[in-house]
Amino acid sequence: MIPRPSLNIGIEEEYQIIDPETRAMRSFITQFLDDDKVVMIEREIKPELHASMVELGTPVCTTVAEARDELVKQRSFIARLARDKGVAVVAAATHPFSRWLDQPITPLPRYVGVLEEMQALAQRLLIFGMHVHIGIEDRAFAVDAMNVVRYMLPHLLALSTSSPFWMGRKTGLKSYRSVVFEDFPRSGIPDICRTVADYDNLVGALVNCGVIPDASKIWWDVRPHHKYPTLEFRICDICPKIDEAIAIVALIQALVLWLWKLRRQNLTFRIYRRDLLSENRWRASRYGLDGKMIDFGKTQEAPTRQLIRELLDLVAEEVDELGVAPFIKPIEDMLIHGTSADRQLRVFDATDGDLRAVVDHLIAETKEGLDL
Repeated sequence: MIPRPSLNIGIEEEYQIIDPETRAMRSFITQFLDDDKVVMIEREIKPELHASMVELGTPVCTTVAEARDELVKQRSFIARLARDKGVAVVAAATHPFSRWLDQPITPLPRYVGVLEEMQALAQRLLIFGMHVHIGIEDRAFAVDAMNVVRYMLPHLLALSTSSPFWMGRKTGLKSYRSVVFEDFPRSGIPDICRTVADYDNLVGALVNCGVIPDASKIWWDVRPHHKYPTLEFRICDICPKIDEAIAIVALIQALVLWLWKLRRQNLTFRIYRRDLLSENRWRASRYGLDGKMIDFGKTQEAPTRQLIRELLDLVAEEVDELGVAPFIKPIEDMLIHGTSADRQLRVFDATDGDLRAVVDHLIAETKEGLDL
């Protein structure tokens, strides 16, 4: 019998630091830190590769309601800190016009090392995501859940899209972030790992060959965390609206519970090749909610919105069991009106292509519902 996972929740988010006058990204992380220490009085601030980025993570939360409260506190803290220091923060997966070539690397040894190893790929990584940890204490189930949930990753990406612009241009994609990150090695949708031993052998081979120091350098869209007893979902763009972010978190938690209940009955969901799933991932990146993805069970295309509604129906019992139905509700509004990417594009069109207006829109959405 597989023990029921705790389903505890942790959320990590990466924020843009914005100059309120120019609306461009501003190198400012060292002003947030105290002699390069990353622990602040209220929250732990983690520097990121670029000096114009900052990462924060919630404490471990037992419920979605608690996770929402903690995320509100987290965003409120960094928004107040930024305001007090004369800057602003944005929760979106790319900046509409800032150029990665103009962004300095954070002057800490580990980031200088990343730049040395990855060269232009590292400097180009001016992207911002939301990572969701779900507590799974049984490693065998964590690997099994990773195999199955790969199928749903494109659905989650389509719901989170917030990066339609890159270096001042409309890219034609809803999640340009997900395309940029695929240039990194050991990224994207993982291949199938049939057992814990299979996964451990893969990590061991990479470590023994000197490819990576440990499993933290495996950057798949979903992975068993190398340090914590969690399955980490890394597929999502960061969402400006906090309630949309939490809706996706609630869906992820319900998915993991659904998978556990299947396994408890010695059942599972069909596992598909990475090549097939990557096709849906591309479609989610390109079209967001407006396109079609492939239903591989029926071997036919279907509107992405329809497939997401089918996914919600699939986990409806788990949503009720977890008591997260109120937190899931924003997904229906997203299916009708679109995601952040769609709203950014509407602002762009309504202002005759004013990207500064898009940044103002993102600053305003990031502040919604915060204690400022």
